[in-house]
Amino acid sequence: MKNEKTYMFIPGGWHGSWAYDPITENLERLGKKCISLTLPGLETQSSIPNRIINLDTHIQFVIDVFLKENLTDVILCGHSYAGLVITGVADKIPESIHALVYIDAYIPKDGDSCWSLTSEIYRQRFVAGAGNDGFTVADRPGVDDRRRPHPLATFMQSLNLNGNYERILNRTFIYLSGWEQSPFVKQYEDLKDSPDWHVETIHCGHNVMKERPDKLVDILYRLEDKYSHA
Repeated sequence: MKNEKTYMFIPGGWHGSWAYDPITENLERLGKKCISLTLPGLETQSSIPNRIINLDTHIQFVIDVFLKENLTDVILCGHSYAGLVITGVADKIPESIHALVYIDAYIPKDGDSCWSLTSEIYRQRFVAGAGNDGFTVADRPGVDDRRRPHPLATFMQSLNLNGNYERILNRTFIYLSGWEQSPFVKQYEDLKDSPDWHVETIHCGHNVMKERPDKLVDILYRLEDKYSHA
């Protein structure tokens, strides 16, 4: 009997674990074990001051969940900004991770940050959104009221990687092709023919969890079988 895999979901900027509800609910109906996390600073009431939350804080938070729950064979999924988080986690505890899944997410190397990898449009958004307190990036007006101001330092801090994440050979990039100003176009072009990556495309906007949860669930469900002998 093959070991049961756990799907862990890390949300992107401004979002909490609730963003993955349409995905986790459907995967659980299919018999899959799922965990979705809300990163520090993105809770309804944050237990840590936003001014001291950086990328390392988010990475360590996820690692602590792995250790507390004694998790192994995890299919670790990150959306958007969370690509940096899951890479940082994979670099620290590669032995606990079965596969990495980047859902329209940044795929960093050592020294990269969300700031360095994103587009000028998003850099301008970060700066404009931080004008209120200098520590958090406010969201656009009129969006889901569960979204929270995002700790600025998590976007700015560079990753310090030692290369252990490269030991994880099961890597998937899910490209969402239906939105303008995507900062992931070049990343898709670089990876689509790579023998080291499994690449999927969904034609929808950046919020695939809301727009095409059915398609994302289908891809994620099939990934466990794809990587079962890896």
